[in-house]
Amino acid sequence: MNSPEYTVGVLAAIGVGGWVVVRALKSWFAKPAAPDPWGPEIAEALERPDATPVCPHCQCPHEATRWFCSECGRSVGDYNNLNPYLYLFALGEVLREGTSGRVRKSWLTVTGYIVLSCIEYFVLAPIYWFFLFRNLSRQNNPAPVSEEPPVVARN
Repeated sequence: MNSPEYTVGVLAAIGVGGWVVVRALKSWFAKPAAPDPWGPEIAEALERPDATPVCPHCQCPHEATRWFCSECGRSVGDYNNLNPYLYLFALGEVLREGTSGRVRKSWLTVTGYIVLSCIEYFVLAPIYWFFLFRNLSRQNNPAPVSEEPPVVARN
């Protein structure tokens, strides 16, 4: 195990690995910056102190001092996830979205919901998984759309 060939092989592997990491980092930092999706006047309007914040879910304007949206009830405060009491509401909102909302189906998202439910619910996690996978399967099978126009009752 202490032979010179083994030592040279290990040093060569470390050198090749280091070269690959350096090349990857150089190519990563050499990428051009993504273009700004809007012009400087919109960026300036967003940064003004009198700009009105909006709910990221329903786009309803709200006061900057609010913790929850008055229209949809979602958490909207800047520091909700840092406040232990309000964090519970934000976490509940995320988990509720998994069982009743539109969820982006990727292995990372589904794994995140499974791990988060294990951490939060522990013993009750399989019940949460049932509702999560039922929601995901409903997204696969959309309700059939009727070709007939709706019937309107006339008095």
